[in-house]
Amino acid sequence: MELQNTWFFLWGLLWAIFFMTDGFDFGIGTLLPFLGRKDEERRTMLNAMGPFWDGNEVWLIAAGGVTFAAFPKVYAVMFSSLYSALMLILFALILRGVAIEFRSKLDGKGWRQIWDTCIFLGSVAPAVLFGVAFANIFKGIPIDEAGLYHGTLFTLLNGYGVLGGLLFLSLFLVHGALWLGIRTEGDLQERSVKFANVMWFVLLVVAVLFLLATYKETKLYDNYFRYPVLFLVVILDVAALLGIKYFLKKECLFCAWGSSALTIVLCVFFG
Repeated sequence: MELQNTWFFLWGLLWAIFFMTDGFDFGIGTLLPFLGRKDEERRTMLNAMGPFWDGNEVWLIAAGGVTFAAFPKVYAVMFSSLYSALMLILFALILRGVAIEFRSKLDGKGWRQIWDTCIFLGSVAPAVLFGVAFANIFKGIPIDEAGLYHGTLFTLLNGYGVLGGLLFLSLFLVHGALWLGIRTEGDLQERSVKFANVMWFVLLVVAVLFLLATYKETKLYDNYFRYPVLFLVVILDVAALLGIKYFLKKECLFCAWGSSALTIVLCVFFG
């Protein structure tokens, strides 16, 4: 394997690990106002992600560092064309971190509702925007001969980009709900598992639409038809997605979570 291919594989692997590990944090943060009916339950939900959320973001820093070190031109184009989206993601991640730390400083209901809203916004925004960004990377970012991007954030919010955002959000919601099912007990666990079962069908529909849109909007399948072995990625990804539902029926939550993690990893390598 050539050095360039090795770096490219490592780059994809770091992004995949980041989405796999921080994905359930995004999912839990998005579900916080909906599954957590009482303050005690919301605290339990945050505790489920508490030991991991800040460490998970190390993978994001590593992915950015590898991009800069191994593919400086890609780094320049990527961070200039996706500047608005990436700045919004950065702001949202900072907001989420501050909210998690500040939420418990006071006991007032209004105080905690404010920070719960910030946690929600700081979770749903990166989930959607990362999907938008990667969908546009799959599609191809329009740049001129000088490598300059002349569009705006709204240019990135095309139909395919929005579909990518919905795919990532759906993945992370299922991923987060399954993690809650593993880490919690009682009514909260029951609601989390029930949500994962229902949300899986939404994820399935969005995933099918994304695969069809990818054929129409991108040139990715040209490589797949040129190298048919690549279809193994799609087959394994679909199998992992179906595995989530299979293990949910078997009531093996950790296996279902493992299937959702594999689905996320293979989704990154799909492109």
